[in-house]
Amino acid sequence: MSRRLKLIVAYDGRGFAGWQSQSHRNTIQDHLEHALEDISGKAVRVHGAGRTDAGVHALAQCAHVDLADSRLSAARWTGALNARLPPTIRVLRCRYVSKDFHARLSAKGKIYRYRIWSGSVLPPFEYGRVWHVPRPLDLKLLKKAAKCFVGIHDFAAFAANRGKQEKSTVRTIYSVAVRPRGPFVMIEFDGDGFLYKMIRLIVGSLVRCALGKSRIEEVTDQLAAAHISHRRFAAPAEGLFLVRVRY
Repeated sequence: MSRRLKLIVAYDGRGFAGWQSQSHRNTIQDHLEHALEDISGKAVRVHGAGRTDAGVHALAQCAHVDLADSRLSAARWTGALNARLPPTIRVLRCRYVSKDFHARLSAKGKIYRYRIWSGSVLPPFEYGRVWHVPRPLDLKLLKKAAKCFVGIHDFAAFAANRGKQEKSTVRTIYSVAVRPRGPFVMIEFDGDGFLYKMIRLIVGSLVRCALGKSRIEEVTDQLAAAHISHRRFAAPAEGLFLVRVRY
C-alpha cells in the first residue's frame, strides 16, 4: 500500500527551467522525479505547491509524492535524495503524511520575497540573487505604492499568460512589507495565491514609481481597471524567492 511523502525543498533557480516538468528534463520537478525513480526503481509523479518560473529561487518549496515502497524512513529519504540531486537543489526534510494532504490543494497561502540592490556596485556574492537597480529609490513612495496592492483585487493587469485561461484572476494579498537596509531593499508578499509573473509585474511597477518613472495613480488605475497596459514591466526572476507555503 502506497504512502504519501511530504518534502520541503530549497533550490537556487539559476540554471533550471523553473519547477514544472518539461521535455528537456531540466526542471526542479524533473530532477526530483529522477532521483526518486533512481532510489525506488519506479517512475513517480511529484506534486508541488506551485510552479516557480525559470530563475526563481525557493527557500522552502513544498511537494508530495506517493511511494509504493515505504521501507525507508523519512530521514533516510532526505539523505538518499540529496545524494542524487544537484548541489543547487536540496531536500531540507521529509515526513510521511496522510493521503488527505495535497501540496497544492491543501495550501492556504504563500510568502514570497523580492530582493533589490540599489547601490551603484553590486557585491559579487549577490549576483543572480537580487535585481540590481543602480539608482537610489524613493522608499517613501515605494512603501506608499506597495500598500495599494493589499486586499482583495482582480490582478488581471499584473499577470502574464501561461498558455491557459485562469479560472479567476482575483487574489488576496494580506500584506506587502518593504524592508530597506542600506542599498538592500526586501519586499515581502503574503497572499492566498499568486498568478503567473504577478509578483514580478507588481515589483516592476513599484520600482518604476520609486524611480519617478510613473505615478501611483497610474498603478491604482491599472489595478482598478484590471486592464493590461503596454507600459508594464516585469522585474527579473533572479530577485524572487519562495519563502514558505502556508497550510
